[in-house]
Amino acid sequence: MNERLHLSPNQRAWRRFRRNRGAAAALLVLLVLIALVLLWPLGKLAPAATVLPKAMTHLPDSISDTPFAPPSWEHWFGTDAHGRDLLSRVCHGARISLLVGLVGAAVSLVIGVLWGAVAGYGGGRWDSVMMRFVDVLYAMPTVVFVIVLVTAINAKLEKWQAGPHGLSERHAQLLQMAGLFVGLGAVSWLTMARIVRGQVLSLRRRPFIDASLVLGASHARIVRRHILPNVYGVIIVYLTLMIPSIILYESFLSYLGLGIQPPQASLGSLMASGAEQINPIRIYWWLIVFPGAVLALTLLALTFVGDGLRDAFDPRGES
Repeated sequence: MNERLHLSPNQRAWRRFRRNRGAAAALLVLLVLIALVLLWPLGKLAPAATVLPKAMTHLPDSISDTPFAPPSWEHWFGTDAHGRDLLSRVCHGARISLLVGLVGAAVSLVIGVLWGAVAGYGGGRWDSVMMRFVDVLYAMPTVVFVIVLVTAINAKLEKWQAGPHGLSERHAQLLQMAGLFVGLGAVSWLTMARIVRGQVLSLRRRPFIDASLVLGASHARIVRRHILPNVYGVIIVYLTLMIPSIILYESFLSYLGLGIQPPQASLGSLMASGAEQINPIRIYWWLIVFPGAVLALTLLALTFVGDGLRDAFDPRGES
């Protein structure tokens, strides 16, 4: 009991999280998945390249003379229409999908926290005007908005590439990915802003805020040093739940051909390529099953971690 009294709220939350076996297992699965995605193919590790199975050394863009090869000892996930190792392609695609999810969540985090904190702390007319703007954006169909935005960006990039000072392919890919980040982040910060605004409204009239004002603390310092630290738990929890939704958005857009473009690949574009090979004569099931399974595993792990963090940061939880 004495030990519990000396633990900080974050330490007590971490202890509750570790007791949640499902969330702890999901975090372990997620860490292993991220490590594999970042390191694969393991043939890049020179000392281990000579002792590893060949299936662990294929590069994602290397073309072989065995297209549509089913899963085997040489290609654990089989090969695609160009003879490329699907396991390496899936790891490469998962890397891009996770990057899109993290960057999109970071964009929505910055916008949502700033917007919600200013609206909640300012109150009155500021709060009314800012939150009505959020309500207007909420009324828009987000999927249609992102599709229109990404389509407009792609059309503009194609026009620049065809212009007299033609944009290079690499720069076009970078700008397209940046536009995808902006588009996904632009529709994901609304709920974050509402959550932060509600928390700030409940904190701004607390006695310790009034004491800080009496002692001469500026409004910016109060928000930065006293209000936001008390909202970090809620922000972290919602952030972990936001990343899967952004990954799902990106996968949906890539499935429609509006997301990551070849030669880059994401889990959504890999599933779209696999779906194109489905025909009445033969179904190359591995082209869609393995990317879909990795996507589902990633989303489930992130969701379980988010649920575990939500329970861990609940002040009513058992410490």
